[in-house]
Amino acid sequence: MSQSVERALAILPLLAKGPAGLGAVADELGVHKSTALRLLRTLHERGFVYRQPDGRYRLGAQLFALAAEAVENLDVREVAHPHLVELNKITGHTVHLALLQDDEVVYIDKVDSRYPVRMYSRIGKPVPLTVAAVAKLLLADLPEPERRSLAGRIEYPRYTARSTPDAAAFLRELDLVRDQGWATDLGGHEESINCLGAPVYGPAGRVAAALSVSAPSVVVSADGLLELLPLVLRTTDAISQDYSGTQEATP
Repeated sequence: MSQSVERALAILPLLAKGPAGLGAVADELGVHKSTALRLLRTLHERGFVYRQPDGRYRLGAQLFALAAEAVENLDVREVAHPHLVELNKITGHTVHLALLQDDEVVYIDKVDSRYPVRMYSRIGKPVPLTVAAVAKLLLADLPEPERRSLAGRIEYPRYTARSTPDAAAFLRELDLVRDQGWATDLGGHEESINCLGAPVYGPAGRVAAALSVSAPSVVVSADGLLELLPLVLRTTDAISQDYSGTQEATP
């Protein structure tokens, strides 16, 4: 990388912490003030930094505009799909990807299992909020007031004996999911179906989507499915890296 480009890029994280004067920028870069000023002027002309009336520099509107456009144009399904296919190839199980839309969690992608027993689920179909692993992951990431508000206004169908019975139990489950970073549905929606899920993080460090691996208990036991947790977490880490454009997944 060109030294000038590298130095110019180093200015941006500094200004992300708040406005800084010419001297502080020069010190951060380890260069003379004249070199720092030349870089700042170039960034200012491009709209990436802005010179305040007090002489200090802050990040410019153009940088925020580009970031917003990039995030808006990110398609998590497109980014994640090859990883879903690979996970399906390795495990043979059904793999889903889901998003939170208002008060619904909806499947946006699915790769079917390779065995004869298939799950009845389809892209665009809402999932049962109180039991589905993907729903727990997405709802657990909501701020606490939103979690409590949602828990208080939704219903708690008893799909099976293992279904979440009420708001208090649901909130405890979301706290657990938030702490451990993964979720399960072990016969909560259908007695014979078990699911294991993990979150996909977006550029802002929030959960942007959720992935799950699902299988009938006649194919693999709940304990057998849980053995896939390291693989599922590696898959969602890889998706998070690709989606966020980072070298390491967001913790």
